[in-house]
Amino acid sequence: MSLKPRISESPTVRLLDLKSKSKSYFIVASVEVGNTTTKCILTATNMDDGKTRLVTKIVKMTRDVRGPKPGEEVFGRTLNGVELTRQSVSELVRDTLLGAVKEANLDIETDIHFVVRSTGVVAGFDSPDEVGEFIKALADGCLMAGVPPNRMTPPMSLGNLPERFRKHSKLERVIFDGAVASVIPPVGSTGVEIVANEMEGELATAGIKEGAKWVDVDFRNPCLSMDFGTTLDGRVISPDLPYAKTIGNFCGYAGAIPDAIIKGTGMVDSKKGTALDVSEHTSLDFLTQKLKAKVIKEYANRILEYIIIEKVPKGRKRYGSVPVNPEAAAEIGVVLIGCDVGKNGTDMDKLSELGAEIYQKHKIKVLFAVIDEVMARIIQRLVKVGQDEGIVFDETAIGVTGRAGITGNKPKLVLKYLHELGINHNIEENVVFVDDGLARGAAVMARCMNSLGTTFNPLGGRRQGKCILGQRMKMQNK
Repeated sequence: MSLKPRISESPTVRLLDLKSKSKSYFIVASVEVGNTTTKCILTATNMDDGKTRLVTKIVKMTRDVRGPKPGEEVFGRTLNGVELTRQSVSELVRDTLLGAVKEANLDIETDIHFVVRSTGVVAGFDSPDEVGEFIKALADGCLMAGVPPNRMTPPMSLGNLPERFRKHSKLERVIFDGAVASVIPPVGSTGVEIVANEMEGELATAGIKEGAKWVDVDFRNPCLSMDFGTTLDGRVISPDLPYAKTIGNFCGYAGAIPDAIIKGTGMVDSKKGTALDVSEHTSLDFLTQKLKAKVIKEYANRILEYIIIEKVPKGRKRYGSVPVNPEAAAEIGVVLIGCDVGKNGTDMDKLSELGAEIYQKHKIKVLFAVIDEVMARIIQRLVKVGQDEGIVFDETAIGVTGRAGITGNKPKLVLKYLHELGINHNIEENVVFVDDGLARGAAVMARCMNSLGTTFNPLGGRRQGKCILGQRMKMQNK
């Protein structure tokens, strides 16, 4: 049975169209400092059709951030141990943001309508709430780049929005109440987050909702999102109306797994190297894939023996290096699903040893085929835990984003393994693979904050259902 993955990639938009007075493009800058890469992606949403297009993308390696200066306090580290200070992060954000705006030939004060910042660098923190300090550093960098403060917070009234967008805004009918694309985040009685990278999960979910529009997958609620950056984040969403609840969260390792395997080859730096550094074409041709199928499967099985995927046990403060609070999760009915290698990465060196063996005996293309198999099976196992916990339904749409989930032959293999779970009779129409989920999510969050909804092409509500604007107005007594 041949299954064809639906892979969403944003088309670009011309500067001429962005500057056109006849078109309403809402331009958002997404600034994300991750464990491996730091990105600034500019997107433009055409408010006449509700679709988001790519303006430009700047990607830097986070490991190239400048080192701490005397007197600066190190407040976090990337997964590979790169030290970060509030000042160095701010400067990295400033330079990346200004670089993207310059490349797009835009003006940061007049052309950028909103800026959303996020981070995946959570492994160096001691508890989920310490992420707040990092978010402040991101804000500092945006202000240093010249972003007006009101472009990072929801407007209090319609008069605070640029005039050309006022006709598109529903601000006088509904206010932003924290729900992004009709999903409310998991917040306990104390308000402490249950997993450090929950904001990334929120953005990835919203971004997949937008990306799915391009390939005709209805990715409204209920849905399940997984973001395979260096660390894993994502959400499982209920079918409730008007707002769905977050009933599951993913955490732990994702791209760090292929990174560890690649480090064994000697082709990349043994401490700071990543799978991204091996840039040559790495896909196996069909015949070799068939001939090597048994070898690929055997090595994948050996690697998977070291990978633990489960509901995060109580008592854990970290899972796959990510700060977690499973007790708080249980209290509010959220299932925390984690991916670890040993305990907080204790068996990563075993993956590197296997990577070395595969590379020496079968070369790099077979190694990448093994990685594709491993990551596809990880996705299958993560969804299976959700299924076993009763939070994945027949109608749940599944979305994958991030470098370690959508590259190479992974989408095809993922469809095959998800089909085996028997979740849905037509898996192709219910699974989507999306590039730049976080940046797309930033565009969606910016629209939600400014109440820039498109009732004719809604992102919120239930799958196959109608726009929920009326229900929201009733709920807010408008």
